[in-house]
Amino acid sequence: MLSGEGADELFGGYPLYQSEWHFGKYQKVPRFIRKALAGIANALPNFKGKHFITAGAMEPWERYARANYVFNAQSASAVLKGHPQVDFPPLASKPVFDKVAHLDPASQTQYADIHVWMAYDILVKADRMSMAQSLELRVPFLDKEVLETAMQIPAKYRATKEQTKTALRYAAAKHIPERSAKMVKRGFPVPLDELLRQDEYYETVKAEFTGENAKLFFDTDELMRLLDSHKAGKHNMRKIWMIYSFLLWYKEFFVKR
Repeated sequence: MLSGEGADELFGGYPLYQSEWHFGKYQKVPRFIRKALAGIANALPNFKGKHFITAGAMEPWERYARANYVFNAQSASAVLKGHPQVDFPPLASKPVFDKVAHLDPASQTQYADIHVWMAYDILVKADRMSMAQSLELRVPFLDKEVLETAMQIPAKYRATKEQTKTALRYAAAKHIPERSAKMVKRGFPVPLDELLRQDEYYETVKAEFTGENAKLFFDTDELMRLLDSHKAGKHNMRKIWMIYSFLLWYKEFFVKR
């Protein structure tokens, strides 16, 4: 089977690369001023432009990590048993970005994705899932010559404010319908947000959140607050799903086996 892993990382397909272009002019404002404005914005209720002000005060490695973790240090401490002090998650990204600090922010982010996200996340999942079904999976975008070509494409032909995967889209338009080549980037959404509000799935997760395994690692009262507030309309799906997945994994490998 053929799969498309690598196309976004090599050719600039993620919206995160576009967002780096939005901060271009704002980055010329002295950092201490941006930090001060971000501090004021964080203290205010949500308003249009708040994310721009707060994210614009961050370094690329901070914005990258913010986009890829579910819990910050404070919210992680809140759900863990005993509420231990938790390290600031973005620090894990900084050494990767430091290696390419001379590149533009979007290229730094791509570099991190290629060396961390792609290598240790999506390719691992693709390999495990395909092998579990006895399938041989190939990723043609990661062919050596394709990779070498992609690395020579200037940043403006990878992602801009207006478009992602610019060069790849132009190449694709020569072989497939233009409307397909210009399709908006989409992920693989599943309706977990809604499902977790339905009684059947709520009760399934509740059983794990209040069980003995959960009590080994988590403040179960805090877990139920997350679950109940989501059922009432707040959006805690990613936090709930991460903890629920961990509990199922722990039960399978450390209890059942």
